[in-house]
Amino acid sequence: MAKKIYESGTIKLLDGTEITLGPLKIKYMREFMDVFNLVKLTTTDEQSITVLAECATICMRQYYPVIQTRDQLEDALDLPTVYKTLEYCAGIKINGEKEDIDKQAKEENENNTWESLDLASLESEVFLVGAWKNFEELEYSISMSELVAIIEKMRDLDYNEKKFLAAMQGVDLDKENNQDANAWEKMKAKVFSGGETSNPNDILALRGQNATKAGFGIGMGLSYEKIERKKE
Repeated sequence: MAKKIYESGTIKLLDGTEITLGPLKIKYMREFMDVFNLVKLTTTDEQSITVLAECATICMRQYYPVIQTRDQLEDALDLPTVYKTLEYCAGIKINGEKEDIDKQAKEENENNTWESLDLASLESEVFLVGAWKNFEELEYSISMSELVAIIEKMRDLDYNEKKFLAAMQGVDLDKENNQDANAWEKMKAKVFSGGETSNPNDILALRGQNATKAGFGIGMGLSYEKIERKKE
């Protein structure tokens, strides 16, 4: 049975130091996405690489605070390691040669749903746990995958309690709440697929927490390739 909320990976710096990386905490992810959105404004490969290096520097501030600036990052990581850092910390895969970076990064940006998420509502729901003194502390403490996992468990517990009380009154909540449950599953599919699908049954949604719960998925024995249909 899968027990991990998220996948992690290890990178090696140029000096041989090994660092284990995983999803960014929400506070760092906010900063990461603000910088990553600049990719769509770049016009050259060099500019794209500069933006990606800034994103990787943000990742290092969480996982290896010795690196605080892009200059320090460039002295410590080669380009392939920068790409792996983005993959482990933000789920963004950059493949191919340097000339493809701008195109691939922009495609990832178009699929991003960070701005479309009602993050304030989700955080407000989790804040009721009472484990954090303010929202800033919450954002420094958990990642998006952890946020979704906590909300899912809270809703399960709350629903099971309501279901029991309703059953005592002869009411079947499963039938009445089917629509809300489907909306929640669609939201999770959208988060884990990076905005590529809202269908919970789509293979693109089978990654991150969804993949670990199922025991397989993208990054866990499965991969996929986008095929662009040629216009006639």
